[in-house]
Amino acid sequence: MKFLADENVDGVLVSILREKAIEVLYVREVAKGIDDVAVLELANTENAILITEDKDFGELVYRLKMINRGIILIRLSGLESKEKGKYVSQIILQHSEKFRDAFSVIGVDKIRIRKMQQ
Repeated sequence: MKFLADENVDGVLVSILREKAIEVLYVREVAKGIDDVAVLELANTENAILITEDKDFGELVYRLKMINRGIILIRLSGLESKEKGKYVSQIILQHSEKFRDAFSVIGVDKIRIRKMQQ
């Protein structure tokens, strides 16, 4: 399974995901500065699940009905970069297949995975 990390995702988190053998493309490395619509299109082109900290993607997929392969919204304010990386990588490894075609939120004390109508 492939993931695309939005530009706003911490580079340390991306590195930790890669250390855990999770395939991650990083917008900062492949298309720095593109807008949210282009990020979503890139994720679709790459058949990747988007990892982001930007709540605007909820509007794009729910209100505007933009096609996507899945979105993981990270809501872990207050955690250090390494802690975020370890936590997110653990969640992805445990639940990876559930993230496809779902809008998921990873919070400090809970994970919400909701399948979307495509």
